[in-house]
Amino acid sequence: MIGCLCLHGFTGGPYEIEPVTDYLSKHTDWLLSIPTYPGHGTKLSLKGITHIEWLEEAEKAYLELREKTDKIYIVGFSMGGMIAGYLASKYGCDKLILLNASAYYLNPGQMIKDIANMMITGLSGGLKDHELYHRYRKKLLDTPFSATKEFRKLVKTLKPSLSKVKAPTLIVQGECDGLVPRKSAEFLYAAIAATNKRICYFKESKHMICHDVEKEQLIEEVYQFLQNE
Repeated sequence: MIGCLCLHGFTGGPYEIEPVTDYLSKHTDWLLSIPTYPGHGTKLSLKGITHIEWLEEAEKAYLELREKTDKIYIVGFSMGGMIAGYLASKYGCDKLILLNASAYYLNPGQMIKDIANMMITGLSGGLKDHELYHRYRKKLLDTPFSATKEFRKLVKTLKPSLSKVKAPTLIVQGECDGLVPRKSAEFLYAAIAATNKRICYFKESKHMICHDVEKEQLIEEVYQFLQNE
């Protein structure tokens, strides 16, 4: 039996990776585990929650999955990618996929473009339907500063563990990501110890890569990587 642990990002929930998990659920007989970190999900409640609690939840899901399966794949999005790398280094896994993993956070150049686009949309009266606007607004309004500090602690703590990752690794990066810059993927590639590793860039995709314009190509890339020996 194959198990696949799928990890969402900071201030997000399983919905962030749902197109990928839905596809895997329909096209494989794998056992999927898609935990939600404390304080996360469709309704955020992050005040007072520490990054240790997020790690513990992901680790618990991994260990429970390992008891039921012979092979484990880990797919991590954004902050979930950093947690995925940590679990792969500590316990091992058979394959690892990192989607816009946040070794570095905030791409100023792309964010300026996104904000300019929001302003143009706002002038034409379409801001209420602008997906990026609502995402950034939600992060600003619903994310206490203490949670952002915990996120940064987590990234800083987990970065060194990447040098112990030996599993075949696929690093995916959206080139229009306004939150995670291209250099994050380049850092991950250099840091990960695995000999079987590669970066796949998606030229038109922003941060929410599983829901973006190239999602079909992304799903196929993920599926083929996990299926191939």
